[in-house]
Amino acid sequence: MKAIVYTRHGLPIDDPASLVEMDLPTPVPGPRDLLVAVKAVSVNPVDTKQRNNMPVTGPRVIGFDAVGTVTAVGADVTLFKEGDEVFYAGSLVRPGSNAEFQLVDERIVGRKPRSLDDAHAAALPLTSLTAWEMLFDRLKIAEGGNDGESILIIGAGGGVGSILVQLARRLTKLKVIGTASRKETADWVSELGAHHVIDHGKALGPQLEALGVGQVDHAVGLTHTDDYFDQLVEIVKPQGQFGLIDDPKALDATKLKRKAISLHWESMFTRSTYQTHDMAKQHDILDRVADLIDDGTLRTTFGEHFGRITAENLRRAHRLIESHKAKGKIVLEGF
Repeated sequence: MKAIVYTRHGLPIDDPASLVEMDLPTPVPGPRDLLVAVKAVSVNPVDTKQRNNMPVTGPRVIGFDAVGTVTAVGADVTLFKEGDEVFYAGSLVRPGSNAEFQLVDERIVGRKPRSLDDAHAAALPLTSLTAWEMLFDRLKIAEGGNDGESILIIGAGGGVGSILVQLARRLTKLKVIGTASRKETADWVSELGAHHVIDHGKALGPQLEALGVGQVDHAVGLTHTDDYFDQLVEIVKPQGQFGLIDDPKALDATKLKRKAISLHWESMFTRSTYQTHDMAKQHDILDRVADLIDDGTLRTTFGEHFGRITAENLRRAHRLIESHKAKGKIVLEGF
């Protein structure tokens, strides 16, 4: 099968050797595996982090978000059958989606939204799972609840932020405040449903005061948490919550103590990496997201289509991700 791999970590993305095409054997399903013929993928920051930071001893296929068709199933599979159209975000500890065929555990796979084509569906899995788990599993926000409370989302125009804004606005009663630094991104965040959009390139506190909000009950850092942490300590209410998904070089959690602010780290790969008892919840979340897309409650965060799944196009997508200027999700489709 055709696959796009890296064979040396840390190469700059402008180096043609940073991602290369290779023929690899088609894998065989284990007991709970689906063998999926990959139709479309999207690119996430975790793709670039792995390529840059994870040493390899042989070719490694990366890529997480995928849409495809089930072509074979393992002996113990009960949730899917051959011919089913599915979407999923994969696992950190298995070969990725940048290949013609991929093995994925059925417990982290959902049905593809019927109302979307492959490219628009591929934009959704990883960010939807991350946003859902942050909002409902980590922060314990109640669906339909938390009336009178507010949430500040740093980096609301990115992939996770674009879904988190929608979930918070459509499925809770939170006042949703997103941040964006460019007009194009700010307009996007407003269009997705944020009540207010402020500029994270400026001091956050005065902007919240100008909105009559002052302090927020919940804050989520999606990018560059190092740059905003001290501000967030001041603008989160006493006994509030702070969640994050990125990897700050240093985080002094003792600063949260005086206000009894709780700290919540979200990684959507935890369930699949550690085979947790509730791993199948990701199947349930993705099926729920598909329903919410199909009934019009949520919309895809598809941003740009970068063409076919080739090494050249993937390098171009990684380059844009590393520039931190992507709006919505970058998708590639077909081999």
